[in-house]
Amino acid sequence: MSPVYAIIDAPIIAVIIGAAIILFGADQIPKLARSMGQAKKEFDAAVSAKNPPDAPVQDASVPPKPAAPPASDPSAAAPPQ
Repeated sequence: MSPVYAIIDAPIIAVIIGAAIILFGADQIPKLARSMGQAKKEFDAAVSAKNPPDAPVQDASVPPKPAAPPASDPSAAAPPQ
């Protein structure tokens, strides 16, 4: 267990839940939880749509390869004589 979670025990969690009920009201808590679940579902759908499982994942530490310069036509580049 990490040290941060060691200080969060049952009485502290009860105080946090009690404060949330006082601030938001008992009828707003289920609506808040439902909207948070819906937001998480939309976020997961957006992430999975952006990175399909079959697509290769590019490492951010590796810079992308530069685009190759266009092939030059030697007859077009030659000055007129």
